[in-house]
Amino acid sequence: MAKTERRERSLALYETILKLKDLDECCRFFDDLCTPTELRSMEQRFDVAVYLQQGLVYLDILEKTGASSATISRVRRSMLDNGAGGVMQDVILREGLGTPPDKT
Repeated sequence: MAKTERRERSLALYETILKLKDLDECCRFFDDLCTPTELRSMEQRFDVAVYLQQGLVYLDILEKTGASSATISRVRRSMLDNGAGGVMQDVILREGLGTPPDKT
């Protein structure tokens, strides 16, 4: 498959996701598209991103998520260096997930 065609197929996936009508349909869509292991991996990476945004250290993130230090490092590197210019960070903050929990 040519690179342009792959990109068009990727865009079709993202456009389809944006058109899902509600959370239930979104969950069912991903259940159909991904294996349980793939879903857990994406969910874990999202949790890691949230904890990184909250300023947690690797050991705390590992304890909370079970993610390896390599996974935590890859998510961090993607968010800071290779990602889409901070979109993940913006989404996390917008959803109110990026503030560290109270320690009281």
